[in-house]
Amino acid sequence: MTGGVEPITSPRTNTPSMRTSAPVTRVVLVLAKAPVAGRVKTRLTPAATPAGAADVAAAALLDTLDAAHAVPGARVVVALDGDPAAAARREEIAAALADAVVVPQRGESLGERITAAHGDVADTFPGAVSVQIGMDTPQVDATLLADALDLVTTDAEAALGHARDGGWWALALADPRQAKLIAEVPTSRDDTGDLTLAALRAGHPGHVLALPPLSDVDTPDDAVAVADLVPTGRFARAVADALPASGGLPR
Repeated sequence: MTGGVEPITSPRTNTPSMRTSAPVTRVVLVLAKAPVAGRVKTRLTPAATPAGAADVAAAALLDTLDAAHAVPGARVVVALDGDPAAAARREEIAAALADAVVVPQRGESLGERITAAHGDVADTFPGAVSVQIGMDTPQVDATLLADALDLVTTDAEAALGHARDGGWWALALADPRQAKLIAEVPTSRDDTGDLTLAALRAGHPGHVLALPPLSDVDTPDDAVAVADLVPTGRFARAVADALPASGGLPR
């Protein structure tokens, strides 16, 4: 899992006081894996090579970080698994991470890693609301993320965005520590999103709202479909380079 990964920057060394005296009240949390060939987007192979799949993942991460950094008034925290020095597009990724607080993912299960990352957000930026995303929805934009943060600032304790494959793509929380409510929810199932929503509503009856559903990227067909939604982004260019125009893919 994440055992020996060292943070690029620590939440205790890269603190808001180093940049501004104003308190941070909004955080975009990105759960990400360093896009190293053979470790990411393996379901894109053999349609793409392992290096091509890693480049698609790198482009997805970079587009996602662009959206996160563009959210007005928000700081970006990246919970990272793996070594970015070995990643595709390593120099671009290093530049994109330079303005973020980067912490290592901790825990065995995905639920444990999510809970730990939200705990880091709460420790680093006390009182801030958060929205967590991954790197599988490169079509996300700053408006969607800002709207999610607005919901948990004024209207709800939590908001969840379902993914069209049955999972979820975004989790917004008025109190990031409440991610513990979903720590035991099973993942990678076609009912994960529904089970996550049920767990949140059990903890906050009547105060959990829905975010717009999005498609995430697992398969070659997913990648082509999402690329069509954002044809001018890095992701679309990487998909065009990595995946063949034939083979049944809707290009």
